[in-house]
Amino acid sequence: MKKIFLLIFSLGFLQLSFAQIKDPVAWTFEAKKKTADSFEVTITANVPKPWHMYSQNMPSGGPIPTKVVFNINPLVKKIGNTKETGKLEKINDKIFGMEVQFFSGKIVYTQLVKVKPGIKTNIAGYVNYMVCDDEQCLPPTKKQFDIKLL
Repeated sequence: MKKIFLLIFSLGFLQLSFAQIKDPVAWTFEAKKKTADSFEVTITANVPKPWHMYSQNMPSGGPIPTKVVFNINPLVKKIGNTKETGKLEKINDKIFGMEVQFFSGKIVYTQLVKVKPGIKTNIAGYVNYMVCDDEQCLPPTKKQFDIKLL
């Protein structure tokens, strides 16, 4: 009986410890019509303190950079690269032995896309990212999205 109680207690404690590691980032996804055939896709991440998320523009050999990936849709054409805006911080990271760039707070990713006028479709994809604080980094996470272009 003692062993069963100890096993149940241990499993409950283990589950509680895993429950504490959760993604702190809140996401919103939207598209705004700019012209008859273009939309601005906006992906917003809200990263609470003490967490930070790495920039898209990171050299190799360091932390995993954020990457916005759009699935192929023959009705949609990307115009240019995905832009990121927010409060960019640069520090010399002793762990990685290099300068790293990251954001805290609100980060906005924007992508201009073109569609044929009058066509209703969607744009789907995912954001691959990693968040860290001063003590730990969470495993890389993939957040999927599917945005209507109306």
